[in-house]
Amino acid sequence: MINLDAQQIVKSLTMKGLIDSMRQTYQEQSTIPQRRVMPLEEGSYDAFALLPAWSESLITVKAFTYFPQNYQEGKDTLASKILAFDRANGEPLALLDGKVLTFWRTAAASALAADYLARKDASRLLICGTGNLAPYMAYAYAAIRPIKKVLVWGRDKQKARQTIDTILSSNQYQSLPIENQFDVEVVDDVNSTLAHIDIVTCVTGSDRALFDGTQLQPGTHVDLIGNHDKDKRECDTSTVVRSSVFVDSKVNVLAEAGDLLIPIEQGLFAEQQIQAELTELCSQTHSGRQSQQEITLYKSVGSALADLAAVEFVLTQKEIL
Repeated sequence: MINLDAQQIVKSLTMKGLIDSMRQTYQEQSTIPQRRVMPLEEGSYDAFALLPAWSESLITVKAFTYFPQNYQEGKDTLASKILAFDRANGEPLALLDGKVLTFWRTAAASALAADYLARKDASRLLICGTGNLAPYMAYAYAAIRPIKKVLVWGRDKQKARQTIDTILSSNQYQSLPIENQFDVEVVDDVNSTLAHIDIVTCVTGSDRALFDGTQLQPGTHVDLIGNHDKDKRECDTSTVVRSSVFVDSKVNVLAEAGDLLIPIEQGLFAEQQIQAELTELCSQTHSGRQSQQEITLYKSVGSALADLAAVEFVLTQKEIL
């Protein structure tokens, strides 16, 4: 069994290659049990989680811890490892750093969904959030759409500026062809920006809506990633009601995501109104966006299938599979 650290994993990855590989994996037959997120204490957000999945060639399980108050001590809120086993004989193949791979696969999965849900001419991206995942969202969307402008919003302007510096200094940005590179700037107010935005991606730990859904323009695509709690949400009910709603996994989203659970509790949205899962988009069971004017929404809480797909890509690049 090999041990792949963050640096070794990154050297094996390209965003476009990962997105294309994930699309193929999502079209194939795989088994994805419901992920288990277990609070460590009653009333606490500290948690331990397990995400298993397997295909015809590979078995993976990701274990991660979530300690949201760690930032107060300058520590990471998430820690993660992924184990990979040979599906044919059960032998362990690799132990991978789960943190960096999660950043990559989360951004790639959102971009993969957006390839079916965002307008083909979408060129202006708004990133709400300044955490570690934020820069990856810019690279992922630039891999599937002609992004020309990236706007970054955060409650802390200094962190927003640091996010911009990270985006522009990264090898991921520098390796983009000149025609695919984009301008980046900080914005002070989300609502006043929505009139000029094609894609909104939210990667925050917010417990309340980040913007007024009535201000979304026809044709906008909304991507919600940050919230995994039943009583929190990054968008308001208006956003959900106005949108065609898609998810990474119904069973997981409906167990965890207040973004949809709160409107359901209010009687303003129903589980049956979810249009499709990402696997159905990739297999073309659902054709995705229906018109230029349609507002689309993609809610993800993290699927073990995304981990499986990312691990398959890395191990293939390393010639282990």
